[in-house]
Amino acid sequence: MSRGITEGRDRAGARAMFKAIGFTDADLGHPLIGVANTWIETMPCNFHLRRLSAKIKEGIREAGGTPMEFNTIAISDGETMGTEGMRASLVSRELIADSIELVCRGQMFDAVVCVVGCDKTIPAAAMALARMNLPGLVLYGGTIAPGNYHGKDVTLQDVFEAIGANVAGKMSDTELKQLEDVACPGAGACGGQYTANTMATLMEMIGLSPMGYNSVPAMDAEKDRVAFDCGKIAMNVLKSGLLPRDILTRDAFENAIASVASTGGSTNAVLHLLAIAREAGVKLKIEDFQAVSARTPLLADLKPSGRFVAADMHRAGGVRLLGKRLQIGKHLHGSAKTVTGLTISAEVDKAVEAPGQEVIAPLNQPLKATGGLVILKGNLAPEGCVAKISGHERLEHRGPARVFESEENAMAAVTGKKIKAGDVVVIRNEGPKGGPGMREMLGVTAAIIGEGLGESVALLTDGRFSGATRGLMAGHVSPEAALGGPIAAVRNGDIIRFDVRKRVLQVEISQQELRKRLKKWRPRKPLYPSGVFAKYAALVSSASQGAITRPS
Repeated sequence: MSRGITEGRDRAGARAMFKAIGFTDADLGHPLIGVANTWIETMPCNFHLRRLSAKIKEGIREAGGTPMEFNTIAISDGETMGTEGMRASLVSRELIADSIELVCRGQMFDAVVCVVGCDKTIPAAAMALARMNLPGLVLYGGTIAPGNYHGKDVTLQDVFEAIGANVAGKMSDTELKQLEDVACPGAGACGGQYTANTMATLMEMIGLSPMGYNSVPAMDAEKDRVAFDCGKIAMNVLKSGLLPRDILTRDAFENAIASVASTGGSTNAVLHLLAIAREAGVKLKIEDFQAVSARTPLLADLKPSGRFVAADMHRAGGVRLLGKRLQIGKHLHGSAKTVTGLTISAEVDKAVEAPGQEVIAPLNQPLKATGGLVILKGNLAPEGCVAKISGHERLEHRGPARVFESEENAMAAVTGKKIKAGDVVVIRNEGPKGGPGMREMLGVTAAIIGEGLGESVALLTDGRFSGATRGLMAGHVSPEAALGGPIAAVRNGDIIRFDVRKRVLQVEISQQELRKRLKKWRPRKPLYPSGVFAKYAALVSSASQGAITRPS
């Protein structure tokens, strides 16, 4: 494909411009390989990606290609959490995918390696590959090392929950500051099985990342080697003709869902896998997550609900060991292809289990018989919503609604001690269109835990949750309030019922009353009448469709 931009008399001008920045005739005679780098200097998750890109380029050159690096934008979920800036997070997924697609199409690259870190950069890279069907792969920059506080491993989740504990008077200002100072000891993405590590795991299991590469921690010396190898793998993929849509089959998506369910992964994986599937032309519905999760055991004892972090899982045997367990239990489609050219079955057969490891449970002693993802439906969520059940949560809750029109209002109520045991916190107008941008609610959910209400309060929202969220929480309630979904009709004091066993989320009012309220409903005035948020709100689909942007 790149020959169209480099070869022939009429391309002399293009070659002259390439030569201006150091490329030679010999360079331009080789395949041109894009290196899509999501490096940015605003967060630890992507801060080290320049180093990895340099190694990838070395691998491409050694394998006979000419690498050309380019950058995308990125937004830190952790830093923007609980602020207006969080609205940019999900929007960034679309812009990153668009920018990778635009540069690859514009420069007519023959293949691309996507180097990713924070949450939205990972699905964005997969979406771009699926759209273009260009030979390529994804390398995750790796997890951060855990911090250490009073002899205990800690992560960013502990900081967010400590804020609630501080408000409740259970932790002093000095202790909070001490925790803040040590929780994130260096570069890398958040350490538990939150969204970044969940997406990194499923990229290996879906086949777009080489097995065992993503789980290598960010600052481990081994990361440089796997980055170098990714450059060579990109050239192998190009030569073999293996394309992303050859990998992204229905079986591959079910394998990815199984990896989320078996690790207690982030609910954001539902949103992102639906989006990737739509870009790949694979029919995937929100109900499919329930079907796969129901037949997949929870095996990995990972934070936010478990004991260990992602680096511990890597040392225990990594995604290969998890996949081997799933394969033995017949929870994996072993014939699915991977970017290395091997099937997923052949990859997981190489698993090596660390002696005495406790991170990944044996098949005959799962942490829970079924996976962590649960899809609830009912008169409050006709298109569905997503909950993460690790096995520690209540499976039923019935209580009065406390309705808030934004995350900020809900947070003020929690920290102002206005939420009581038994309440159901309802946060609406935070969906993809209504937010706009479908903000994550880690600030609120962590504050509820920190206040000591985690076992007695439930929460539902048309927004999202962080992968670090735990407790009885339902997100992605669809249709969202901004589309006139039933969540828009809920009033303070309405009785809301969660029944996880029956997969039900219900408001206890009659259908006649619900229709009557919705008939009077009017959409809110948009928060952003122009600019990127306005464009996004105009084009974005429902969360039940992956919140992708499509021309109307």
